[in-house]
Amino acid sequence: MTETRQKGAGGRRPGVSGTREAILAAAQRSFAEHGYLATTIRGVASAAGVDPALILQFFGSKDGLFDAALRADPPTRPLTALVRDGDVDHLGERLARRYLELWEAPDTGARLLAIVRGASASPSASAMVASFMTDEVMLPLARAIGTDRAELRASLTGAHLLGVATARYVLKVEPLASLEREALVAILAPLVRHHLTGDLGRP
Repeated sequence: MTETRQKGAGGRRPGVSGTREAILAAAQRSFAEHGYLATTIRGVASAAGVDPALILQFFGSKDGLFDAALRADPPTRPLTALVRDGDVDHLGERLARRYLELWEAPDTGARLLAIVRGASASPSASAMVASFMTDEVMLPLARAIGTDRAELRASLTGAHLLGVATARYVLKVEPLASLEREALVAILAPLVRHHLTGDLGRP
């Protein structure tokens, strides 16, 4: 494989245009289909058509690859736009509904499932998933609302929604797993709204 190396702006690592994206796409598929533990650098390299050493050059390790795969076009990105879609009073309902829709869509649902399974596979993966949910999803949402204690609100909201999704879609705990989506939205909405905009008590 012939590599045309190019020096990127700001000290970015040199590489072939599009190669990094191909590796990330292969990694996302592997993590979604096989899980964190069964995904290997060699397997991803084979699927992407590159040498395993190139993956290590780009991402450093399997953990680095997992973290990059999480943050590349994250499936939860549509959630941060919900603040602009209506009034804050109904944000809890919109957020809960859209979050459940993402889990139930075949493409985004598979990636979210990989995220949750990855979190339980190793302590380092768990830390990366927690950081991803807070930094990339809930914290921008909380800051966009403009309320106080944004980081705490983001953590509470993310933990609550992730816990519900894990019980419903991963562990399939009944009767939660078979509850109609809109019925669950009605239950979650006031709780999510309180986490994001309600009185959290004394700091």
